[in-house]
Amino acid sequence: MQKDMHYYGTYVMARAAGIGQRKAQVIASAAQFVDDNAASKGIEFKDGGALQSRATAHHWYHLSNIDTDDQRYVWVPFHFLPGNEGEKFSERLVCRKNSGIAQAMVANHLDHADKIDFSDELIGIAAHVYADTFSHYGFSGVSSRLNQIDNDSFKFHDIPENTEKYIKKRQKKFKRNYSKEAGLLANIKSWFAETLSGALGHGAACTFPDRPYLKWEFEYDHAGCSGLRDNPKTFLEACEALHGMFVRYTEAKEGVKDSEVIPFDEIRSQIKSIIEFKGYEEEGSEPTEDARINRWKKAVAEDNILGAHEVIPEYLGDEWLKEKSRLHGQKLSQSVKEKDVYQFYQAASYHRHYILRNLLPENNLIVS
Repeated sequence: MQKDMHYYGTYVMARAAGIGQRKAQVIASAAQFVDDNAASKGIEFKDGGALQSRATAHHWYHLSNIDTDDQRYVWVPFHFLPGNEGEKFSERLVCRKNSGIAQAMVANHLDHADKIDFSDELIGIAAHVYADTFSHYGFSGVSSRLNQIDNDSFKFHDIPENTEKYIKKRQKKFKRNYSKEAGLLANIKSWFAETLSGALGHGAACTFPDRPYLKWEFEYDHAGCSGLRDNPKTFLEACEALHGMFVRYTEAKEGVKDSEVIPFDEIRSQIKSIIEFKGYEEEGSEPTEDARINRWKKAVAEDNILGAHEVIPEYLGDEWLKEKSRLHGQKLSQSVKEKDVYQFYQAASYHRHYILRNLLPENNLIVS
């Protein structure tokens, strides 16, 4: 999923669950920041303290992606939570929609809602990971032949000709960028070209899993037809699941709720309409993520999906990155504890450790 869902969709689901504006902003920002926190440079303080912040994402062209440890520490716990289905280890690493492991993750993080200071950021991270199971299912977060696709097999359903033309153009550009990076870096790792060409995550499927309006299918190289992937249906399921999680969060922690819950069924049709929107700002234009973001904003500000003309606040992630830069070299390391960005890194560290050292081993998956 992209920012339209991870920030704006998450914010709307949190507010519909009764969570206050400020906390919903922090939660949704944490959800999106999982994708934007791609640098792992730490912070050092003049008093000798330090904050070591490991990345929660890498862009597809990052050299870090060739590191199998990095795949296990980044892609597996934050973007492709294993579904634990199948017999072989590689099959069990494949992400599955709303899996038992995903539900166990949600239950654990909710159980800690009133026990830790960074629970808002933690539930935001959980929102990202949980939502991604509805879009990334069928792919795993490690380099695997199970992720490889016949690139000539894509079929798209129920979309206008100009939309399909745009999607195919983006696919060609995506493949060109991969090929360019593979050529530049082939002398560093001989199998990097394979990583870039689709062995990691949904790279072979470009951004198709992340486009909410798309209905599509393809052929895996080793497993046959994917079956119809109905993104509008699964994204709507994701929104309902997030709404339910946030309702449970308001029940688990005092002080996060400031309004009555709006039952999901009351906003289902409006959310469905937003998800199905293909992203055209005007007639003849190309679909964009910004247009999809504006549809979420309009639904809140003009269509009163949350009540009286609410305005979705700005994403905090850009400020968190600036805040992190400002902290470097400060005198007192204790001053960092109250910062949102510190709370995010606390939550990310906890989440990673819980997934890799507790939840997955409990399910006989020793990933790291």
